[in-house]
Amino acid sequence: MIENETNKESVNPAPNTEQQDPERKRRTEDSSSSRPPRKPFRANSRRSDKRKFFMKKKVCFFCKNADVVIDYKDVSLMRRFIAESGKITPRRFSGTCAKHQRKLSTEIKKARQMALIPYTDK
Repeated sequence: MIENETNKESVNPAPNTEQQDPERKRRTEDSSSSRPPRKPFRANSRRSDKRKFFMKKKVCFFCKNADVVIDYKDVSLMRRFIAESGKITPRRFSGTCAKHQRKLSTEIKKARQMALIPYTDK
């Protein structure tokens, strides 16, 4: 009978580790408490982010004002579409359509070539 009990103990896997090593239990508790709490899962998180950053669509200045002609000699008009550093503002900032942006950039380059507009700011 004694032999059977010893055989059972050797066949079974190791008993609960908490009983054998109380230090291990304390280490796992400490590591879990130092972690920041997890944020709850939100299925529609991406959708709510889109609503926060809604921007009004810009309308092309030249499409709205058909009587305005893009010309390199009209320096005051060209300066509206040039940044302080001297760069041509991109479409996403100025709001011009692709057709007028192409025309505007070529006319600004002509005005620079004729020395009406500086290439860069000092």
